[in-house]
Amino acid sequence: MHKNRSCGDNLAIIAPSATRTGEPGVSIELSVVVPTYNEKDNVLSIIESVERVLDGHSWEIIFVDDNSPDGTADFVKTLAREDERIRCIRRVNRRGLTSAAMEGLLASAARYVAVMDADLQHDESLLKTMLQKLDADEADIVIGSRYMAGGSAGGGLNRQRLLISRIATWMGKFLLKTEVSDPMSGYFMLKREVFEPVMPKLSGQGFKILLDLLSSTDFPVRVAELPYVMRQRRSGESKLDMMIVSEYYLLLLDKLVGRYIPVRFLLFATVGLFGVGVHVLSLWLFFKGIGMAFEVSQLLATVVAMTSNFVLNNRFTYRDMRLRGRQFYTGLLSFYLACSVGAFINVGVSDFMYEHGIRWIWSGIVGAFIGSVWNYAMTSTFTWRKKTV
Repeated sequence: MHKNRSCGDNLAIIAPSATRTGEPGVSIELSVVVPTYNEKDNVLSIIESVERVLDGHSWEIIFVDDNSPDGTADFVKTLAREDERIRCIRRVNRRGLTSAAMEGLLASAARYVAVMDADLQHDESLLKTMLQKLDADEADIVIGSRYMAGGSAGGGLNRQRLLISRIATWMGKFLLKTEVSDPMSGYFMLKREVFEPVMPKLSGQGFKILLDLLSSTDFPVRVAELPYVMRQRRSGESKLDMMIVSEYYLLLLDKLVGRYIPVRFLLFATVGLFGVGVHVLSLWLFFKGIGMAFEVSQLLATVVAMTSNFVLNNRFTYRDMRLRGRQFYTGLLSFYLACSVGAFINVGVSDFMYEHGIRWIWSGIVGAFIGSVWNYAMTSTFTWRKKTV
């Protein structure tokens, strides 16, 4: 064991020295980045397996923890005090596997970097073969594949997750410039010169950084794949839920149209269209069903529609900045205010255009669009503003 460098709660990424303390001239050959959330029980097994497989190589392992409530970060820091090859990045108020992997990659100064999950489902024995292929310059990135001959995902995924994974893999191939059997893989190794220029182009959304990387490169990348059999999870819970699946599809959408229209705005507009239906239904209920005055019914329907829009946007559009507790209610009030101003802008623009000879339908569409842009800009700035810590 070696004495460790300081391992604190990293909120800004600073690349470390590539030389191990106490061993002048010995540079770190490989950094293994492991994003974690509630994976404390798996940490020791991961370290032991990496140490066993990479015996004879200079390596480090970087755990990027999203402030796990089970104390994963604190446990990693305890181990890091005794072994400088173990490092910890603890992220506060930030979530997501892709963004965690990005921060781990940027924190490394090694020539090669690997990304693997913390659930022990990946076959760590591939690390050595991956490293050999990169070192021999046979590839720029080496991927552990479940869907090529000799590989399998059956042992690590139930039928539903396997079906979701295969459909997502099939869809992801439409974005890639390189033929890859498993673009959904979370297990790969690559050269520093491959990911450094691509990082600013990554969306950082969702849980599949490999697809993000491969679809963002604008230069030829040599890809090699190695088959592996995905193991069953030993402890912890799977992170593949419907929200994560939806984030994957949002990543696909971002890569297709994100350069023209922000995907978050498309989600915001979609929620707004749903809100129109909520408004009409509520108006009918209050006016026709209960028999309230039209003005009162319209006011109540507007409040109901804005509330539903806020809840849905908070749940889906701004999932990574979701407001909870007291912030939920203060956010709701700011949402009411922004959307009320947006409604006045909508009506004002539509009325102005109509009075100047523009057809009513185009006047209405333009007014609604400008109002939506206002609502999106204001709520992004004041309701779901990014937290600074």
